[in-house]
Amino acid sequence: MTAAVPRHLAIVMDGNRRWAKQRHLPAIAGHRAGVETIRKTVRAARERGVEYLTLYSFSTENWTRDPDEVTGLMTLLEETIRRETKSLVEDDVKLRVIGRLGELSDRLQKAIAGAVQATSGGTRGVMTLAFNYGGRAEIVDAVKRLVADGVAPGEVDEGAIAKRLYAPDHPDPDLLIRTGGELRVSNFLLWEVAYSEMWATQVLWPDFSVGDLDAALASYAERERRFGR
Repeated sequence: MTAAVPRHLAIVMDGNRRWAKQRHLPAIAGHRAGVETIRKTVRAARERGVEYLTLYSFSTENWTRDPDEVTGLMTLLEETIRRETKSLVEDDVKLRVIGRLGELSDRLQKAIAGAVQATSGGTRGVMTLAFNYGGRAEIVDAVKRLVADGVAPGEVDEGAIAKRLYAPDHPDPDLLIRTGGELRVSNFLLWEVAYSEMWATQVLWPDFSVGDLDAALASYAERERRFGR
């Protein structure tokens, strides 16, 4: 019997700054190391049958961090997107970016739009970056769309809200992984993870290995999902 594999895997990539601090490096060094982990995790997840991988990259709350770190993160995202787009195309992976993208710089928005367009034909999986993302903000924006669409109160149900989320075509995550030892959702995919299985590890994101991914997937395969029934 083939072990169950999550169709949609979501990850809170926590621990980049602590990883850097342990090595007496600036925070951005941890974020750069984390990018390398993203690259190998995307490929390993796809090889194991995961169709959708959603990564929590920058939250709406992260703007309060040190300005130099925030600037570095914006630069790193643009660099990474421009550098990795070719690899995503070659790997036949579609890129999605969700969040309040209109609050980003015009330059970064153009880089994101270009990469999303270039990878739009991908058929071997979807990698979604949640950037300038907040779960509550997503629900607020969905409600705003309901109002703008003139939906009557009696017509508002879960389906009406779900189809106005940032990525309504994505299935809900089957498994949520959190690295870095914390045990909280941190405002990530609040609507979508209602019945997701969860797996946490003390490993900091830059040190997260394919072996750690396999441990999470093995734990998932052993669980019985009842969805509240």
